[in-house]
Amino acid sequence: MEEINVHDLELKSLIGFDGNPLNGLIIHPDGVHLIYPLGTNVTTYNWSTKVQRFFVGLTNIISAVTISNTGKYVAAGQVNYMGFRSPIIIWGFQTGEVVTNYESHMVRVESVAFSCCEQYLISLGGLDDGTIIVYEIEKKEVLCSSSSVKSTAGISTVLKAMNWRNRCFVVAGDNMLRLWTLNREQRNLQGLDTSFAKIKRKILCTEIDRLDEYAYCGTSTGDVLKIKLNFPEDLTVQKPSVSPSLVGCFAKYPATGKKKPPGVTVELYSRGVTSLRLYGNDGTMIVGSGNGVVELVRQTVQLKQQQKHYYKKAEARLATPTRPLLLAVLSADVESTVTSIQLMGNHTVLVGTINCELFTLSVATFAVTRMFTCHTSAVYDLAFPPDYSKVFATASKNDVRVWSVDTLQELLRVTVRNCSCSGVLFSHDGSQIISSWNDGRIRSFTPETGRLLYTIHNCHNNGVSAIAMCKDGMKLVSGGGDGQVRVWQLNGTNGILLAVLKEHKGAVTSIDLHRLGHEAITSSADGTCIVWDIVRYTRLSIMFSSTVFTSAMYHPNATQLLTSGTNRYIGFWEALDGSLIREIEGSAVAAINSLDITPSGKYFVTGSSDQTVKVWLYNEGVPTHVGVGHAGVVTNVRVSPDGKYLVSTSVDGGIFLWCFPHDPDTRLPSSRCSTVSGVSAGEQQTVRSRQLSLKKSMPVRKENISDISSGQKIMSVLENDGGAGDGDAAKAGASGGARICKSSSSIR
Repeated sequence: MEEINVHDLELKSLIGFDGNPLNGLIIHPDGVHLIYPLGTNVTTYNWSTKVQRFFVGLTNIISAVTISNTGKYVAAGQVNYMGFRSPIIIWGFQTGEVVTNYESHMVRVESVAFSCCEQYLISLGGLDDGTIIVYEIEKKEVLCSSSSVKSTAGISTVLKAMNWRNRCFVVAGDNMLRLWTLNREQRNLQGLDTSFAKIKRKILCTEIDRLDEYAYCGTSTGDVLKIKLNFPEDLTVQKPSVSPSLVGCFAKYPATGKKKPPGVTVELYSRGVTSLRLYGNDGTMIVGSGNGVVELVRQTVQLKQQQKHYYKKAEARLATPTRPLLLAVLSADVESTVTSIQLMGNHTVLVGTINCELFTLSVATFAVTRMFTCHTSAVYDLAFPPDYSKVFATASKNDVRVWSVDTLQELLRVTVRNCSCSGVLFSHDGSQIISSWNDGRIRSFTPETGRLLYTIHNCHNNGVSAIAMCKDGMKLVSGGGDGQVRVWQLNGTNGILLAVLKEHKGAVTSIDLHRLGHEAITSSADGTCIVWDIVRYTRLSIMFSSTVFTSAMYHPNATQLLTSGTNRYIGFWEALDGSLIREIEGSAVAAINSLDITPSGKYFVTGSSDQTVKVWLYNEGVPTHVGVGHAGVVTNVRVSPDGKYLVSTSVDGGIFLWCFPHDPDTRLPSSRCSTVSGVSAGEQQTVRSRQLSLKKSMPVRKENISDISSGQKIMSVLENDGGAGDGDAAKAGASGGARICKSSSSIR
């Protein structure tokens, strides 16, 4: 056999947006491209064409990203393991190629910024490093470095370069703001500290006005510091005449008619001011706070008499030096901490939040539209509808989400608060989304509006860990954390327990059904895989291995079984008697967490804890392509039914859409109403009659996943927060059992 070369998987697109880095969302100076991190890649998104490009090279979670003034360069730094240095990479924006890179900071890069002349890149290290480094891009060398730690202050987290003076920048943090000047000839940095007197503030973000005259700093207290930088009017002078001076701490005027304690004359932003953006040249700002409030505020001019009266009052109470100066003009709520605010033209504001969501706000009305969303925690399961590749569903903490493959938008979100969804699947006719939850319940939802159809209660003691459904939609198999496998009869409004199969001693990790629906294979954490007869409810065969099985599947021709586990090996088993055929090493260092087989059975894919996705030849047992880009452990991999795409998810909530590297050699997808080949005509007629009877029993129009709109965005939240009261299945199916909230349609 000729040698097979391993190639890189082509990344088609990323779903989501990482909102954790401060100012991680950036608009390119051309006003068309958005730049933001996700996983180990920096993504550039064309607002007009919806096309994504990727800057690759980093190996861990991205902690800082920036772009130069003209948009020529893009730079990013990452978090690394304790004791190792973190790399910083500079790319050319047009080509996407690496211009240069360096490793000088320990463990974490807190912030990066280009000088206004694009000659230098300034980087700030994290808590374990505490240094400022100036890197000269053309010579590709570190010019100088200095400690950012101040003996009378805390750590520094904010870095901002000047708009006109290419050798000056400010570093701010806990009770400090220092203005640094680069001495190019002597290769050193000189700093001037700002005196805060008795005021104690932790600075979270900083903005500098257009002429480098003032710096505005958002604080954890909830007010805004205004600091005069004291530069001469001549923009060519690089050094300030005196140290920067504090002008004042400003907060909002209290809202009229709002009750407030006596003596309180200001209103602070709850959970601090986490993001700022200057709007215009008159001191108008867009303020983002820790509780999700985004406001357009303007500075008011106070009369001298009012100022004198204020200072007399403040002399006796230095503990509250904040005074009102900001007047809120427009306000909006994005429901989570704001980490980035950007202006696109003069009419649109882009807001990124720590919940990995991207919103657009109209400057005129501050109307909110949700654009990008992403899971903020591990994705536990992933599923495509049978014979339909336009959408897929993911299961995570608190919710189930349906995504569009074409637009990369979230189409539907069903939320059950305080619960985690361990498994999700679509019924074969596309009329239901079946989900399993850690509260021991199985819930069924409609695929278009997220309406609750029915709930099966008390399925398993330690939560439902895996589910699978027969092609006819009448029988459901579930596995739990207690190791039991249970078979349920579905009637459209409830589930009737048919059998309890007790063999596994550990949690059931996966379930796969035979294509004819008479057998099922279950894998468990106790090191066993069992093939069950789900007609007579008996065990047919059992497979043992010294591993924690994570996945088990039937080959499409149902003659072999494929398993994966924590021992890093992929097992090929005989379906008839459960004998081991062969084992291949799936990863050199980490567990195999998920696998999937293409419909033709010629290829299979794996996802492992080493953050890689691999495509394998089934018969040869060798990998052909490897995908690298996840910033966390890969939890699920699935091939689309048409064989064109490969979707993978990870513990950090990232969803990656890869181009499947081989030509789809699958048969043409069958009609949604038809059953799988190999089923007799009589069984097909029985299935159709059951579907017709089910349709007659439904009180409302039967929804189908193929009818979902590519532009819709629907959020459904269970009224009872997933408590014990959501149990009357017939009533839930009739009344809708969920509140449907439609958000604004996406901007085209």
